[in-house]
This record gives sequence, structure tokens and C-alpha cells, in this order.
Amino acid sequence: MSVKIYSTPTCSFCKMTKEFLKENNIEYTDVNVAVDHIAAKEMVTKTGQMGVPVTIITNDKGEEEVVIGFNEGKFKELLEIK
Repeated sequence: MSVKIYSTPTCSFCKMTKEFLKENNIEYTDVNVAVDHIAAKEMVTKTGQMGVPVTIITNDKGEEEVVIGFNEGKFKELLEIK
């Protein structure tokens, strides 16, 4: 399983998402779309979203789930956190 977060340094919901993942020992890749314009375009193309955070969770079968914003319940469900 892999987790990728499209975020910006000033986004409070991005910070909440990263803190939640850290507290639950979930490794993730953080992509700063404020400076990485190619990644920002990738995020919009892939999800249709222009706001952050956008978290993409890819399971072991290669299937992607997109979580928009900070959604603790959805993270717990997808990452199987009790």
C-alpha cells in the first residue's frame, strides 16, 4: 500500500492529514503543489480537484482511492486503522 498527499505548506487540513498519518505510523509521500507545478497539474488531471489536500491511497492490487480534504473516517477505513 502507498499513500501520496498533494499539499501546500500553509494548508491547515494538509497538516492535520500528515499529523494523523504520522500518529498512526503510516508512511506517505508528500508532494508540495505550491512549488511542483507538474504535480499540481497531475493532481487536477487525476482527481478534478484544485484544492488541497488530496490524498491518493493505492492498495496492493494497484487500485487507487482518492480522499479529498481531511476525512479521518475514510482514512481509518481505507488504511484499516482501528
